[in-house]
Amino acid sequence: MTRGHFWMFVVAMFFAVGSAVGNFSLPLIVRITIDNVIDTQPLGNNFMVMWLVDLLGGIDGWRENIWLAAAAHLIIAVFLSLCIFGRQRLIALFGENTAKRMKDSLYDHIQKLPYNYHVHAKTGDLIQRCTSDVEMVRRFLQQQSVEIARAVFFTSIALAIMLTINVTLTLVTIAFLPIIFIFSYVFFKSVRRVFKQADEKEGELTTVLQESLTGIRVVRAFGRARFEVDKFTEKNTEFKDLQFKQMKYLSWYWSASDMLCFGQITLTFIVGVFLTYNGTLLTGELVLFSMYAAMMVWPIRQLGRVLSDLGRTQVALGRIYEVLDEAVETDTEGAAPHDLRGDIAFKNVDFDYGDRNIFKNISFEIKKGETIAILGATGSGKSTLMHILLRLYDYKSGSITINGKELRNISKDHLRRVVGMVLQEPFLYSKTIMGNLQMAKDDVREAEIFAATKTASAHGFIEEFEEGYDTLVGERGVTLSGGQKQRVAIARTLIKNSELLIFDDSLSAVDTETDAQIRAALSERSTDVTTFIISQRITTLMDADRIFVIEGGAVSDIGTHEELTARDGLYKRIWEIQSMLEQDFMKEN
Repeated sequence: MTRGHFWMFVVAMFFAVGSAVGNFSLPLIVRITIDNVIDTQPLGNNFMVMWLVDLLGGIDGWRENIWLAAAAHLIIAVFLSLCIFGRQRLIALFGENTAKRMKDSLYDHIQKLPYNYHVHAKTGDLIQRCTSDVEMVRRFLQQQSVEIARAVFFTSIALAIMLTINVTLTLVTIAFLPIIFIFSYVFFKSVRRVFKQADEKEGELTTVLQESLTGIRVVRAFGRARFEVDKFTEKNTEFKDLQFKQMKYLSWYWSASDMLCFGQITLTFIVGVFLTYNGTLLTGELVLFSMYAAMMVWPIRQLGRVLSDLGRTQVALGRIYEVLDEAVETDTEGAAPHDLRGDIAFKNVDFDYGDRNIFKNISFEIKKGETIAILGATGSGKSTLMHILLRLYDYKSGSITINGKELRNISKDHLRRVVGMVLQEPFLYSKTIMGNLQMAKDDVREAEIFAATKTASAHGFIEEFEEGYDTLVGERGVTLSGGQKQRVAIARTLIKNSELLIFDDSLSAVDTETDAQIRAALSERSTDVTTFIISQRITTLMDADRIFVIEGGAVSDIGTHEELTARDGLYKRIWEIQSMLEQDFMKEN
């Protein structure tokens, strides 16, 4: 995820070290000014003290030009500011680039996951993993990662300097640090589970919101607004309770850690004053210890936040890699594109969903350019048969060939690109009608679009809109009727000039007259494209070259409309029921 910009993190680390140098240098300047310049105490053998003094022209020059202390303070402050700026800028760029790459990788990976994964996945949860979880990782990288290095480096150097001055006071100054660190670690362990629960609950909340807004027409139609509000309120309350639980933990932690930190600073100051009063410690050294104590305890205290954020980041990364570790859809070795304009043959094909058998040993043949209608009860496997043909699911055994080539040896990407499929509930994007139609293929001409919409009986109603083809259809095509959406989706599919067409109950929302017009236009459009029409409406199926009846996981009957109505079976029963209902309707009107 960090390939190509990890150097930003490394350079930011150098800036962090530079800012740590600035932080421990400022108290040294104060200490030298008080003890060695004003009080004229001997310098001693401290390496850092000697280095700073020599850098500024020696102690005698410093005493003669007291303004050098202020100048040194100013120079270090400027250096510190530049280091902080460089560190923050680079770590911000590193975090943003990493987050972008992570989101790109997630989205790309999700697009390649098998169809079966998306059938069972929750959209809201996936959205939360791609947004909130990635943001958690980004915030940790930007706010905490470099701070850890800076705190460790500063504490190590500060301790080394203090030990050369006074071992007793150094031990006093770090007395509470192990307690603060252990307290932070225990806090981290205790809240990690709560953070995971909160993240999961946020995913559930997002799912409820997404489903409710997507299905708003159903909610309104069934008068279930109150139910949806109550469901959202329940999930929101659970999420709020977990957030409050987190805040309760955090408030206890910050209060207790503040007490420990201020206790450490106070203890250092009291013991330092006592040592100074006894002449064991110089005044400047007391000031240095007090400043170092304050500078050290806060980073150690921040370890609580760092560790808690680390816990949340681990949870977020775990949820992200749960998706990334899912096996992507793979193609059969050697699979390649193939011309689909040819005969289709199913031979002894078996398929099941693991716990439920769908097809057992089915066999049939379809000639090139035939229009095949498929009828069957709900759940009989009509759509599944088409999903197998698109390799959304792979058959367990048997053989399927298209134009002489085994289906497994035809690349999935090619299949889905050249096969046109229109679903019963077509998906339209929240853009103009023209924008939706242009998605069918690149560089599509207006003439192709108009020809397709006329074939789909959509051109007329589109032209009646005030904005015509520039009419916005709203999210998921909500501003269009069901029949209008289906006709726009049919036109979009026809623009592809597909080698094989599948209409999965995609004429169910149009009236019988429009249904007949569309089918007539389709039959005139091409003669070498094999077409599948799935429907429960006999009038939609009756003009097909052959009709397949699916029952009990097998093709129970095949024939034309006349042949199937002449013999007993499911098709004849449905035909008689629908004919009777149509006659009753005509009598009433």
